[in-house]
Amino acid sequence: MEEILAWIGTLPFALAIRRSATLYIFVNAAHILSIGIVIGAILPLDLRLIGLIRAVPVAVVGPFLSHAAAVGVALAAATGFCLFSVNPIEYVGNAAFLAKMTLLVLGVANAAILHLSPQWRAAVKGGPISLRVRLSAWLSLLTWTGAVVAGRWIGFLLE
Repeated sequence: MEEILAWIGTLPFALAIRRSATLYIFVNAAHILSIGIVIGAILPLDLRLIGLIRAVPVAVVGPFLSHAAAVGVALAAATGFCLFSVNPIEYVGNAAFLAKMTLLVLGVANAAILHLSPQWRAAVKGGPISLRVRLSAWLSLLTWTGAVVAGRWIGFLLE
């Protein structure tokens, strides 16, 4: 495992980011913007699914916000991997990083399972919001918020 992590640290983009503070800042900023896309799409969608926001039909906002969140997750994963590659061995030993990765996997799995469900398909067609969809939205709120908190915590645990 350590050999793979060391190899990741030698990838050309990892070396470039490590050697250039300016490039690191731009990749970090892109990561933060990507997280903004994720949270900016997921939170209002989850709040709508839970029922705290009722003014806009799920059929109107559901598909758009879920696609925006997926784009944000893809961008955040790409930029996050670039940041990880700068010092992969240290990150893998960081409890906050591991918590963040666990929460990200849970968040993506929750979204994938929800989007494959007949309850989601019914909701985005204007049908009722089932308990299954509401519970998934609560789990989503907790996992994505937790991932953001864990991500902020990473820097405080780096030695």
